[in-house]
Amino acid sequence: MKKLRLVLEYFHPWPNSAGFYYARDQGWYRQAGLDVHILLPDPGQGDSLAHLLSGDADFAVAPSNRLLVRRAGRQPLKGIAAINHRGLEAIQTLVETGIQRPRDLQGRRLAMNPTPRGLAMVRHVVELDGGDFDQVVIVDTGSRELRPEDLEAGRADASFGGYWAWEALMDSSVPSARRIVWQIDQLGAPAYHSYQLCSSDALLQAEPDMVRDFIRATARGFATVAGDPLAALDVYERTTPYFSRALLSSSLQKIAPTWLHDGRWGEQRSPLLEGYAQWLADHGIVDNPQIWKDAIDNQYLPRDRP
Repeated sequence: MKKLRLVLEYFHPWPNSAGFYYARDQGWYRQAGLDVHILLPDPGQGDSLAHLLSGDADFAVAPSNRLLVRRAGRQPLKGIAAINHRGLEAIQTLVETGIQRPRDLQGRRLAMNPTPRGLAMVRHVVELDGGDFDQVVIVDTGSRELRPEDLEAGRADASFGGYWAWEALMDSSVPSARRIVWQIDQLGAPAYHSYQLCSSDALLQAEPDMVRDFIRATARGFATVAGDPLAALDVYERTTPYFSRALLSSSLQKIAPTWLHDGRWGEQRSPLLEGYAQWLADHGIVDNPQIWKDAIDNQYLPRDRP
């Protein structure tokens, strides 16, 4: 049995990784001779790609922009499958702020992690709506996502970064009628793969058949759960018992449709990657807009993939 280490992208598992857990629970990895260990990144050691680069992981789930930035820096990492075909971030605010559209953020306090890419994304949607991004007051909250209760308490007027298929679904003492959630890709943001499955050049070259076996079982897991999101509810409740069954159920049903394109899982799509890489280059986040061509490889996807 070949031991493999998969590092997820976040501080805790959430339903975007349901395909991995379901495939393991069904025994599909073991049928392929794979003993898959699903791990979380240690923030003290960096993100999931840092774990991959250091040799502490064989596979990693990572945001597509981070993969492109690292590949542009000549780091030997590559995307081998797409997890999502949509942006997942949201701008959240409360009705009483009077913020009714992105340009209304000018002159208001927006809580976010002010990474170059995050700032560029907010600038994009504010200016697309005719607003002046330079008048938006950024409140640096680091990796913490503000809750509606934080907005109600006056810490900021709005927030950016939480996911419409996760944080926005969590229970809150603020009634849903007072909460506003805007999905970023419905505000004119560029299209992109939120997350990709990545590996190292060394592993891809050394064990291509094993990589294909891993992806085949993974594709089966994601495709199955996409067709029946609640099929993964029991295994996810065991994986994250500190989240309510209602939240997990709602999130699974929201996130599952983002996994497939034309009924298939895994394809890293040129239109999304090319446009997003150009957008990142236009905003000074990568130097070469063509870097996406060297950063992905679809050859490990099963030809008869779901």
